[in-house]
Amino acid sequence: MSDTSPAHPGAHPRPLVLDLWCELQCPDCRGALDDVRALRARYGDRLEIRLRHFPLEKHQHSFAAAQAAEEAMEQGQGWPYIEAVLARAEELDRRGEAVLIDVARELGLDAEEFDIALIDGRHILIVDADQAEGKAIGVTGTPTYVIGGERLDGGKSQAGLRERIEGVADRLLAE
Repeated sequence: MSDTSPAHPGAHPRPLVLDLWCELQCPDCRGALDDVRALRARYGDRLEIRLRHFPLEKHQHSFAAAQAAEEAMEQGQGWPYIEAVLARAEELDRRGEAVLIDVARELGLDAEEFDIALIDGRHILIVDADQAEGKAIGVTGTPTYVIGGERLDGGKSQAGLRERIEGVADRLLAE
């Protein structure tokens, strides 16, 4: 990362980070995508939105979906994959991991590598670490956002959530 001190004139400040604790079988997380798109449009590269995994036990395929999202990120198509899986959350519930492979194939990703990644568990530690961190900071449902150390829970209601995120982001970016 570049240093933003006066000794480095012209250096770009680091973007503000918004962590989105999400679960790819969650209908509320699918609804949160509109907010994610709006935030990206408003802030551009001044706001980095990071997916953080918080698979819920009530969704049987959410842990595998989180691992598959990590494989998609490794293959350079993380957000398109995440959006496509969220759009098919009900199908994922019915058809299971086959949907994860289908989405990879539809996006032109290496579907065979997805299948292998789900078998060998190469992304389990990332998913486990996210989930453990989420629990440690009080995440109980999805979507939950963390920006500037402030946790904003959208698991019960997303009403006004984007406006609250924008308020925190505007304040932090003005500092």
